[in-house]
Amino acid sequence: MRFGLDVAQQRMPWDEVVSRVQFAEDVGFDGVWGFDHFQPMYGEGPGETFEGMTTLAALAGVTSHIRLGLLVAGVTYRHPSVFAAEAMTIDHASHGRLELSLGAAWFDKEHHELGIPFPPTRERFDLLEDALEIVTRLFTGDIVSYDGHVVSLRDARLLPVPVQQPHPPIWIGGSGPRRTLPLVARYADVWHTWGSPNSLRDANRRIDELATEAGRDPSSIMRASSLSLDDVDTARKHAAKWRDEGYGYLVCGWPGAGREQVERFARDVMPEFTG
Repeated sequence: MRFGLDVAQQRMPWDEVVSRVQFAEDVGFDGVWGFDHFQPMYGEGPGETFEGMTTLAALAGVTSHIRLGLLVAGVTYRHPSVFAAEAMTIDHASHGRLELSLGAAWFDKEHHELGIPFPPTRERFDLLEDALEIVTRLFTGDIVSYDGHVVSLRDARLLPVPVQQPHPPIWIGGSGPRRTLPLVARYADVWHTWGSPNSLRDANRRIDELATEAGRDPSSIMRASSLSLDDVDTARKHAAKWRDEGYGYLVCGWPGAGREQVERFARDVMPEFTG
């Protein structure tokens, strides 16, 4: 099992963001995760928030081996071709350490206040489907034409191709049965969602069915969820339940108790699952 640490770059100065990421690398986490928002998601009032993709690019230069991702990148914030170019750049800057996530976005308040279009749910999922198709095709380095639901390409090409081939691992978040899970079955290398092993059992089984229908081996899609570190003993028990259900990755939230709690988890719990 692999563990990532969520440092959601909000309400802290830049140097603290960097310090937390380097700390996560030092204590042995496989990956570190930011979020893709322009305003704080938690707490009261305004606060510092650093843009997600440029944050990953900067973190690539101050780390050496920890993997880097956002949980998850919203397709409403960037044109899919721009997103593909940014991802390719980060993959090269990090020498192949990018985890590439995509989701339909949901934070309507942020969109409305900043003047970013926020289409209805169906259109956002149409855009997500276009983005997944466009990104995977552009990563081939071939000339691409594509007639999409929202975005189309004409003789488009991006070079160089990513370091990771055929592309950085694609994460898709969510558990919606009508649109999200079919996209997971078609495109995802990793499926991440919130819940418990029991509450997600039906969705997990449905991904197996849909992947088989799409001609994919269901086991090629890693299952991932999240883990609270607020109590280390409880975290150990929950991690065991996720492992026993076949999940291969847990994104750990930064606990209120801070670094000592994270270090204790990394020292006392992670080796039981990663050794």
